[in-house]
Amino acid sequence: MKTGLLGRKLGHSYSPQIHAYLGDYSYELFEREPEDVERFLKEGDFSAINVTIPYKKTVMPYCRLTDTAKYMGSVNTIVRQPDGTLLGHNTDYFGFTSMVQKSGLDVKGKKCLVLGSGGASVTAVAVLKEMGAHVVVISRSGENNYDNLHLHTDAAVICNCTPVGMYPKNGVSPVDLDLFPRLEGVLDMIYNPARTQLLMDAENRGLIAENGLWMLVAQAKEAAEWFLNKQLPDSLIQFVYDKMRRQMENIILIGMPGCGKSTVGKLLAESLGKTFVDADSELEKVYGVDIPTVFATEGEAGFREKETAVLADLGKRAGLIIATGGGCVTRERNYPLLHQNGTVFWLTRDLDKLPSDGRPLSRITKMEDMYRIRKPLYEDFADHSIENDAAVGDTVAQIIAKWEEVR
Repeated sequence: MKTGLLGRKLGHSYSPQIHAYLGDYSYELFEREPEDVERFLKEGDFSAINVTIPYKKTVMPYCRLTDTAKYMGSVNTIVRQPDGTLLGHNTDYFGFTSMVQKSGLDVKGKKCLVLGSGGASVTAVAVLKEMGAHVVVISRSGENNYDNLHLHTDAAVICNCTPVGMYPKNGVSPVDLDLFPRLEGVLDMIYNPARTQLLMDAENRGLIAENGLWMLVAQAKEAAEWFLNKQLPDSLIQFVYDKMRRQMENIILIGMPGCGKSTVGKLLAESLGKTFVDADSELEKVYGVDIPTVFATEGEAGFREKETAVLADLGKRAGLIIATGGGCVTRERNYPLLHQNGTVFWLTRDLDKLPSDGRPLSRITKMEDMYRIRKPLYEDFADHSIENDAAVGDTVAQIIAKWEEVR
């Protein structure tokens, strides 16, 4: 069986990896320009395909549509029938339904703001209405827009269906959550980064915050059922979600200078099949100068500016083990850069075991004084703390065990 994904630009698609877990079939990326879509549908060598933007509506005239595809007004799954005709279906409805259920949000009878008016918005509106929500679509130029959000301060749920905050334009949010005192949770269809600024703002307020990875996996699972013409267990969604989340997620190591972040990080990367990056070494490579020279010529303030720029770049990337400099926690703005795609582990070690050779601040500041200042900062940044006073293999095993607990 030959399957795949039809779209225009597919270089960053995770669909091949997801479908590799769902069925024993080939899955290719079919990048086509608009003028080539009709020929591909009529003459292409495929048994079944997924369809992504900008072709979810384009393909409809060439398909016999399921009721769901008619209702949604778009197609994201096509199966070639025995007589050669094409059956068009939409699995986004199931995917978003599953995402809302995973979040635990009860939307019935509550006001839900759906940000955006494109195809993703249509899916969210249909599902939320079916669940009994009072849905208001916020668009740039519609009756309800970003200039009159004050009319909707009673919103309980916000669903972002826009690309605002998506890689590579991380760190921006479509709305200010302070406007919504009754907010219970945020759903964001974006899954890269794992935590958009909108989701991190929700987390900071103790609200439910769910990204779009679960939806991506759930809709793919239903598509695989259409490909294979058989039911697959819903437990596959959790299984594949866990696999993909771990593949995409960064692990961040913070801690005092000399606590073993690089040593642990390299072994951790080897154990998990991830790429290891030392943030200090990356800084030296990017700027072409060693760290002691930066301190000598620009002082700590100059070094911290360069460090933040490097962390901003590394934090956007996926699947890394990142060993940070010991003082990265002294800048609060570094936290979202690391947190957006990662789990942060604080490595602790007895102070008398920490070396100071070659470390500018360690040579001029008493280790006890430095630790007293930084300890609460490490605590604020860290998702978990791990002692690194024993064998490095034991430390790595503890990190992996704790990391794999998270769902």
